[in-house]
Amino acid sequence: MTRPSRRNWRSDRGSYSVETVILAPAVIALMLLMIAFGRVTDAAGAVDSAARAAARAASLERDAGTAQAAGAAAAELSLTGEGVRCTSSSVSVDTSGYSLDLGQEATVQVTVACTAPLGEIGLPGLPGSRTLRASWTSPIDSYRGRQ
Repeated sequence: MTRPSRRNWRSDRGSYSVETVILAPAVIALMLLMIAFGRVTDAAGAVDSAARAAARAASLERDAGTAQAAGAAAAELSLTGEGVRCTSSSVSVDTSGYSLDLGQEATVQVTVACTAPLGEIGLPGLPGSRTLRASWTSPIDSYRGRQ
């Protein structure tokens, strides 16, 4: 009775190694996919925060030209501060609210786009980059002088 149990035990020898070799690439790919989703989520939050900061900065200015410059600067500063590396970015500041008369409700709308690279993760099938966009609207003080 002892002999068959020994042979049975020896026939399973190395099966753990085979299971590890088969499962290790799947586990590594799953971890890389989680990292990629985390980076995209983090970058999306940073782009949204940059749009909010840019709209707020633009709404505090008194004229459209200064508002556009302040909005673009605030968006770039926010993206840099969040540590997001964009291969290309664009900031669009809609300052048409500055042309309205005093007493009318007016807003500034900012749209920020950032292309975040994903290529260094090295997961097959993952796109090389992803473009993230966010818009934010901020009110302009209706009774503050505009130029």
